[in-house]
Amino acid sequence: IVAKLGKNVTNLKVGDRVAIEPGVPCRFCNFCREGRYSMCHDIFFCATPPDHGNLSRYYTHAADYCYKLPDHMSLEEGALLEPLSVGVHACKRAGVTLGSTVLITGAGPIGLVSLVSAKAMGASKVVITDLVDHRLEMAKKLGADFTLQVGLKDAEDELVKKVHSTLGQAPDMSIDCTGAESTVRLAVKSTKSGGVVAVVGMYNPEVKLPLIEILTKEIDLRGCFRYCNDYLSALALVASGTANVKS
Repeated sequence: IVAKLGKNVTNLKVGDRVAIEPGVPCRFCNFCREGRYSMCHDIFFCATPPDHGNLSRYYTHAADYCYKLPDHMSLEEGALLEPLSVGVHACKRAGVTLGSTVLITGAGPIGLVSLVSAKAMGASKVVITDLVDHRLEMAKKLGADFTLQVGLKDAEDELVKKVHSTLGQAPDMSIDCTGAESTVRLAVKSTKSGGVVAVVGMYNPEVKLPLIEILTKEIDLRGCFRYCNDYLSALALVASGTANVKS
């Protein structure tokens, strides 16, 4: 809640309830000027060393990275715009649109917000995988069309067949939300020729991938880092009721 304003702030007033985008870039480097401010080398990002976080009674933040919440949105929903923006960014990077078929690997928090984002953006069929049954149950509640429980010893080729049979086709794009080598490989092998694999999860710094398959299938492998120009999209999805984060 805004307690005090700088003399040049015109977009907010005292008492406004806001969601804070935690990264504030320099605004002047080439990345910022091109609109890809998440790549800024001089970005201040809350709670990312050496930058301190904002777990305090009062905190000063750039006004243009504070987004006013509509009256019908709760502060809890506002707080969840941060992880939701990760999902929105991942879906944008993957190219999710009306009628897309999507594979999401990993049904943890980021996998779930990617699921919510994909359905909100018009994906017609989404299958999500995980090792843990209760995570998949939550995914069903949040709109997953299909869930697929996997095991650590499952054969890779058999999992690919299960993904295809579950969707009735190869997915247009896959979003990996674990960063584990096995799930990134599953995403690559499952995705259709000419499709996209977006990698959100962070795990080992190096993994072994089927490069020849990426080449011959002309799969676009895209990294996803945080978010960029996604907070307003996430806010609109929640404010309109298109994305339900209350669950």
